Amino acid sequence: MKTPNRKIHNEHQIKPSPMASHMASCQLPLKPSRKLHSFHVQSSSSCSFNKQEPAQTSTGLQFIRKKKLLSDLTTWGIGGPCNYFVQVFNQTQLVSAVRYCIEQSMRFMILGKGSNCLFDDMGFDGCVILNRIELLEKIESGVYRVGSGYPFNRFGVMSANEGFSGLEFAAGVPGTVGGATYMNAGANRQETAAAIDSIEIITNEGELKMLKRRELNFGYRSSPFQEMKDLASITAVTFQLNFSKTAREMQQEYLARRWRTQPLGQRSAGSVFRNPSSMGVSAAELIEKSGLKGLRVGGAMVSNKHANFFINCGSATSQDMLELIGLVKDAVNQKFGVELKEEILYIHPS
Repeated sequence: MKTPNRKIHNEHQIKPSPMASHMASCQLPLKPSRKLHSFHVQSSSSCSFNKQEPAQTSTGLQFIRKKKLLSDLTTWGIGGPCNYFVQVFNQTQLVSAVRYCIEQSMRFMILGKGSNCLFDDMGFDGCVILNRIELLEKIESGVYRVGSGYPFNRFGVMSANEGFSGLEFAAGVPGTVGGATYMNAGANRQETAAAIDSIEIITNEGELKMLKRRELNFGYRSSPFQEMKDLASITAVTFQLNFSKTAREMQQEYLARRWRTQPLGQRSAGSVFRNPSSMGVSAAELIEKSGLKGLRVGGAMVSNKHANFFINCGSATSQDMLELIGLVKDAVNQKFGVELKEEILYIHPS
């Protein structure tokens, strides 16, 4: 069966190397009736690694070659091997890893929990840098400096338990603090940007910068970092939260609602599509009213519990998921005249 030419919109904290720091469309061997946004990382020169054994930098970072499956790094559990893989646990290591990839003319991506992305079964022909920067500093009452690799749901639960409001919605939200900031994650009339005081980043040149929230423009599931061409990664975020006696209670209500309405125990990537703007109807409602709950392509299925969650039933391939996304988009467009926009990111293998 042929599948359509597609691109998936970039909404995740994953950036290319500076050799070609841009998003480009990718052409897959698919039917030409549909297109999706993709993240296609290109390099002006080939990687200079020729050895099969792991490479090690002077800072002790271990680059593992062709042994790490990307399916192990994402909540969807889909994806082949990456050419190189390295973990970083602090800003210094992240700067070293980025600079090393640049010196070696190696394309790279920085990944958090992999909760909002779809890797290809062919893998990724570059280096995946796994962000494990999990620092947590309490600066003063309600003010926290948090590493970009810190689990967002863990921080949301902790802050609410300590009596601070602003991120109650984060409980049950997969991903990292950096990823939530990059896409301005939100739910229940809350969003990440409203709780931010400042953000620390590293550029593609390995330079560290701090940006104040008032200098940045955020929108629905969008942030200025998605268009920042010299951004390598967010490294830390400082949040300023307000005291509230009801923060923990409110969070428990949000979390209970999530368990009732979302397939939290199954392999998904969260919401596949953004909610259409200015329509007063969610993407899930449009998909459900199109009769698509339970629709299945191979091992990929539209959840019967929440229509905007697509499930890996255990054997889904990237092509299964791309085909399912395209079929759902077409069906909703034909019935309602609405073109859904992806919230997830498809990463082209080369």
